[in-house]
Amino acid sequence: MNIVSYCPNSLRTGAADAADVGLYGPEVARVARTFHEGFDRYAATPLVRLKNLAHDLGLGEIMVKDESQRFGLNAFKVLGGSYAVARHLARLLDMPMSRVSPQLLRSAEVRKKLGKITLVTATDGNHGRGVAWTAQQLGMGATVFMPAGSAPVRAENIRKTGAQCTITDLNYDDTVRLAMQHAQQTGGVLVQDTAWDGYEEMPLWIMQGYTTLALEADEQWRECGLRPPTHIFLQAGVGSFAAAALGYFTAVWGDAAPQAITVEPQAADCFYRSFMAGDSASHAVTGHMRTIMAVLACGEP
Repeated sequence: MNIVSYCPNSLRTGAADAADVGLYGPEVARVARTFHEGFDRYAATPLVRLKNLAHDLGLGEIMVKDESQRFGLNAFKVLGGSYAVARHLARLLDMPMSRVSPQLLRSAEVRKKLGKITLVTATDGNHGRGVAWTAQQLGMGATVFMPAGSAPVRAENIRKTGAQCTITDLNYDDTVRLAMQHAQQTGGVLVQDTAWDGYEEMPLWIMQGYTTLALEADEQWRECGLRPPTHIFLQAGVGSFAAAALGYFTAVWGDAAPQAITVEPQAADCFYRSFMAGDSASHAVTGHMRTIMAVLACGEP
């Protein structure tokens, strides 16, 4: 496993070429959380204090956001997919997100107005399950493609929601391209957390959905009376979660934001390679990426 410490200057609020971290800030996060609160099973996942480990390592605090309890799906990814779908439907309905809720979207009136919709995505597991769960909750169809080597139990969990799920003989990035082609050919709605030229809005909405997690964590350690953390560890597959969380905390604290440390599998170390190259370009890992960190086996940042 590669662990890379990296906090890009382009995310700093004072930089001339600064990214618009307001896209992931508290105001956006509160809108996303309000939508998520509309699901019956919503509850803020716990921020767990690992006191003994912190003591053994000589650190003040170690805290872990326990996403095993998120909507009963054992993963945070549903936050992104569900919010992105809601944003897409809000646009179709010509409604502001402040008026959109799961209850509204599954109402007979709205379903009749929207007609039949099928969500399409590629996944290593958790994102696809979240999209399929969202389709089930809102009365839609879902088609999910998984890369070669995916665990059959992950595919079966996706099928239990009523979605179609196929394990391909392709790697993750080629499976994303397959999902894109399928959506184009069938008129489905592609809900993908990987961005490319011409496909950036849906991934942005997915990233904004992840800020619910960051907002919860922010409120939780403040409620504990703790100072802001000095370091934050963020897992990176294609990078959408890591960028969204870092965007939130940079929007909140600016130059005082925690140092971000990205974590990824050694067999899929596209961010490590990109950071080490130092040329501001993305560098991909190709071929089949064998790792037990299956849901992070993504070769293209």
